[in-house]
Amino acid sequence: MTLQYMPGFGNDFETEALPGALPQGQNSPQRAPYGLYAEQLSGSPFTAPRGTNERSWLYRIRPSVKHSGRFAAHDLPEWKTAPNVGDHALALGQLRWDPVPMPEAPTDFLSGIRTITTAGDVHTQVGMATHVYAANADMSDDYFFNADAELLIVPQVGALRVVTELGAMEVAPKEICVIPRGMVFQVALSDGPARGYICENYGAKFTLPDRGPIGANCLANPRDFKTPVAWYEDKETPCRLIVKWCGTFHATELDHSPLDVVAWHGNYAPYKYDLTTFSPVGAILFDHPDPSIFTVLTAPSGEAGTANIDFVIFPERWMVAEHSFRPPWYHRNIMSEFMGLIYGRYDAKEEGFVPGGMSLHNMMLPHGPDAAGFDKASRADLKPEKLTGTMAFMFETRFPQHLTRFAAELDTLQDNYLTCWTDLKKRFDGTIEGNWD
Repeated sequence: MTLQYMPGFGNDFETEALPGALPQGQNSPQRAPYGLYAEQLSGSPFTAPRGTNERSWLYRIRPSVKHSGRFAAHDLPEWKTAPNVGDHALALGQLRWDPVPMPEAPTDFLSGIRTITTAGDVHTQVGMATHVYAANADMSDDYFFNADAELLIVPQVGALRVVTELGAMEVAPKEICVIPRGMVFQVALSDGPARGYICENYGAKFTLPDRGPIGANCLANPRDFKTPVAWYEDKETPCRLIVKWCGTFHATELDHSPLDVVAWHGNYAPYKYDLTTFSPVGAILFDHPDPSIFTVLTAPSGEAGTANIDFVIFPERWMVAEHSFRPPWYHRNIMSEFMGLIYGRYDAKEEGFVPGGMSLHNMMLPHGPDAAGFDKASRADLKPEKLTGTMAFMFETRFPQHLTRFAAELDTLQDNYLTCWTDLKKRFDGTIEGNWD
């Protein structure tokens, strides 16, 4: 399999794995080339405005109606769907976890998914869920599609070979990929055991945020997003297709692979993105801007400026603000924040938040730098400093994120997380200088 990609975000692409397989001048000829079947995959209502209307035409060996027989219930007990409320006894609070351990028994990507939080309601297509995955085996003859949501996958250890109906992607740590709602895919491990994070987006699809006064450039530039070229699998062996639908799982037996799209054109497609190509902007004189300046992708809600989900990263960058506290400030927020660390240290919490770990600061719960980070930043020599060797991210949503029983009872939950703020001292003594002894 030779991996090739087409650049651009939201483009109308066309690609074929065999010469002449893509019909020209029309979508549904009486007889498609190579005896293929023409089929449309719609990611939006037919009458959606042009800017949000998404569909792709697929030319495949068998139509999708041949990729399912009678379904039977399938069990993935640790993958939860919103609403999933009140299934644990853990009290409200700021929470942090060490990494989820790698499995010992053979575990593929799908069976290795564990839900940490859910938010909103899948039945009304609002909200999200956060998951971690840990896998040591390929999906082999299993295939999957999610009718509930699109999936944003963030590897932390080990590269993934994500093979979709529309082509194959290699996705390594420092990269992400997005798989559209309803698209069949399979995951293999490229270089051994793998672990990472998933954002399951029930709502409007991810898109690029408006830049506002920033203008036409910087942040995530469209040319850096890569969509795979057509690739197909003509395999006539027993396979299984697993489907997630309204929070339930179903499986059907096949005698062939469903990844049989020989050519396609359209704008409903998977893509990958290299996080190191994100061009950050920031304060070049004083103060610390809102973290929204680090938004890579946003899934809008019906309320302007209030996202269903924002995917935000904290990458390597220069810090140059004068007479300013440079790390993120203390704050309370109407949004709920799930954070993960891909590699390195996070500047606001240099100890305790480790690669592969995660934290949850729900709506209106205060958070910010730990005591050591506050003291260090308050006394630092404010010369230009480059933050290197670090990549953290955040899944932020307008909805409260409800913890799952798995997350509440996970052995890696840090019982002592709140102590990171214990040593914050009272420095008020009635003088304008304060007490910094």
